[in-house]
Formats: sequence, structure tokens, C-alpha cells
Amino acid sequence: MTSVKHVREVAAIDGKLPDEMLRATRPYIVRGLAADWPLVRRGRVSAESAEAYLRQFYRDATVNAMLGPPQIGGRFFYNDTITGFNFQNVRARLDQVLDELAVQRARPEPGAIYVGSTSIDTALPGLRAANDIDLGDRDALASIWIGNRTVVATHYDLPDNVAVVAVGERRFTLFPPDQLKNLYVGPLDFNPAGQAISLVDVRNPDFERFPRYAEALQHAEVAEMGPGDALFIPSMWWHHVEALSAFNVLVNYWWRQSPDWMDTPTNALMLAILTMRDLPPEQRRAWQEIFRHYIFEPDPANLAHLPENARYALSPLDDDGARVLRGQLLRRINR
Repeated sequence: MTSVKHVREVAAIDGKLPDEMLRATRPYIVRGLAADWPLVRRGRVSAESAEAYLRQFYRDATVNAMLGPPQIGGRFFYNDTITGFNFQNVRARLDQVLDELAVQRARPEPGAIYVGSTSIDTALPGLRAANDIDLGDRDALASIWIGNRTVVATHYDLPDNVAVVAVGERRFTLFPPDQLKNLYVGPLDFNPAGQAISLVDVRNPDFERFPRYAEALQHAEVAEMGPGDALFIPSMWWHHVEALSAFNVLVNYWWRQSPDWMDTPTNALMLAILTMRDLPPEQRRAWQEIFRHYIFEPDPANLAHLPENARYALSPLDDDGARVLRGQLLRRINR
């Protein structure tokens, strides 16, 4: 990659990320935010020391693990025809996964192993008490990611995200949301881990097959991270993740800047595919205007002619209103 733009670095304030930083809309790195974590300190000693520390919190938990042969080079992806994947998903005890990671570390051409997005409190209860960051009053989901040299294809997540490298080194390549058209995204409803992914191999892009990716690279930001470093990834930013060490542990925190009763907008996208995508062009343009009017550019003046008690679904939503609206939608879909 030429003319690499690096993610900006910022400093924590009194060891914390203040509220305005946690509402940012561009990524940033905080070096050493978790440098004092016991897990980080043990990882600086050795992979074996970090692994032994994790085992102190193991209580018979099973996890989902992705296993790939050496030939995939750590890149969890589709098969050649996009009808399946180049790895297998297994359910296994976490201590068995750690055992296998140790076996693979001793091999010159290791297979790829990846335990992704696993609740810390479920898999390793007690670990978070001594290895945590202060996110104020946010009720963030804390997850752990454990593996060897692996590659996660470019994807986005709906929640805001703070990713902390606890053991090993990682490289993130990030793209703003407006680069969707240049990332050659695969199927929405058939993908390796629940999120649509870019088909471009960031490490070795094929510009003949994916020529617009050259434009995406003009907007890319790269984060090179070591133990204790934290990366803030705003909602909807595309990111490609490379774990660069033989043993890697990442802890991340997800939260949404929206009420719990809000469904994922992906549901609306899939429903729009079902109900609008194949309409005649003039009808699609009409619906585009309706969405602009009610959703993307709402103006209180547009509702001034309606009494507040007669706005129904157009009223501000709360948990009860969302429940009623969800029930109406389900009845319509199922009839």
C-alpha cells in the first residue's frame, strides 16, 4: 500500500476516554490505554504466560471457533465459488482451543484458529474485573477474541467499538462508510460471521478484478497496534483486521448510541430488498422521496398539520411504541 494514511493518535484524559471522545465519528488510537492490565503485562513476557493467565479464569466454557488449513494463510473467507467457506466452524471447550493454539505455534505452517466475539463474562468470568477500561455509564458488551495469525475480511459493525490489543500485534485498515461502492461487498445474507464482507484481499488486492478499490485506498486509514493500545472504530466504518503474532488476544467493547428497543437497520434493508428494490424506476424514486421525507431528512414542520395524539407511528418512539409497531409489522409480513 502506497501513501498510507495512519489513524490519528490522541491521548486519554486521566487514563479515561471522555464522553466526547466516545461519540467521535472518525477513528483514533490511544497508545497504552490498557498498558497496566495484568493480561497485557503477561503477554509482554510470553504467549505461554498470557495463556496461563487466561486459564486462571476458565470455568468449563465452550466457545465457537473457526478452524482453517495452513493453505488459507489465516484468511477466513469464502471458497472459490462463494457457495461455502474455506474454514469450518466448531464448538469446543476453550481450554481445548488454547491447547490447539499451543500445538500450532510449534509448527512451521500452522493452521488458522480463531475464537471471535465471545462474551468475556461467559467464557472467562472474573477476567474483566482486573482488565477493563472506563466507558462511563455505557452498558457496553465486552468480548474477547483469541487466535493465531489470522485475517478478518473488511466489514462494518453497527455499534461503536473500542478495540484493545491485549496480547500480540494487530493491523487495522479502515474505510469510511461512503466507500461502500469501492469495496466490492459480497452477499448480505451469506457470509462467514454474520456481517457482509468485502471480497478484496487487502494484503494482495487484485486491481484488475476490483479496479474501484484503488479509490477506496485513497480514503483508507491504517492502525498499527501493539499490546495495550486501543482503537476507537465509529459505527459503520469498514475495517479489515490482521492478527500479526503467533498468539493474539483482543478485547473489545461495543455499544449503540440508540435505545435498546431499536432493531438493527439491516432488517429494514432486507425488507426493502423484498418490497422495493424490484419496483419500476418511477416507483422507486417515489419511495426514495418518502424515505427522505420521513426518515433521512425529517422536519418537525412536516407533521405540524397533525395533532400530536394523531401521529401514531410518526410520534417519537419508546419501548411500548416500538413493541406495538413491531407487532404490526410481524402481522403484515406473516399474513
